[in-house]
Amino acid sequence: MAEETHQNQQTAWPLWEVFVRSSRGLSHVHAGSLHAPDATMAVRNARDLYTRRNEGTSVWVVEADAITASDPDSKGGYFESAQGKAYRHATYYTKSEGVKHL
Repeated sequence: MAEETHQNQQTAWPLWEVFVRSSRGLSHVHAGSLHAPDATMAVRNARDLYTRRNEGTSVWVVEADAITASDPDSKGGYFESAQGKAYRHATYYTKSEGVKHL
């Protein structure tokens, strides 16, 4: 039994993240995850699983191993506010006299 479990782990299908766009002009939104042997099957399974009521116009699948994300535990320093960094805003600069079309 242990050998069978080991073989199943070696041949396990990869995890895919699914993104669905509900209508034209809107962004794709993460809908969930699924396991599939390849991208074609992942798209088909995602369509069947996440757009059953015709709510989708487009489906993206991305192999979970291909996603790189920031660490949620480090959000404080990583997403720090731009306070004290006025140079990042156009209001910091003054318009030069005599410069046209600015």
